[in-house]
Amino acid sequence: MKDGVMKQFLTNTDHTGRFLVTSQRTGKTYAVEPTGDPHVEWGSVDPALGLNGKLMHKKGDGKYRGSIDAEDSLITESNGFKNIKMLNPGISPHAYIDYIDSQYPDKA
Repeated sequence: MKDGVMKQFLTNTDHTGRFLVTSQRTGKTYAVEPTGDPHVEWGSVDPALGLNGKLMHKKGDGKYRGSIDAEDSLITESNGFKNIKMLNPGISPHAYIDYIDSQYPDKA
């Protein structure tokens, strides 16, 4: 990852959904960037509603979407990323990282 991209990548993670995973076994760091819809529905459960406990959507600026649009991706070869993979919906990025990481030897 190029200089400066790490800081930009980790800025506003609640909004972008971007995060890094560092393997304790190999020491490799993996970057994850959720893209597209549906974005996360944010809100809280209203305890006054009793058993039906519906999600109450807080009106706001739509800031906390939990993902980005594909054209806003920072994970590009020009930003220094290698072996870029796009996962299909429903595939856990953590499970995929475990699979990829298992292909590498333990760190010394």
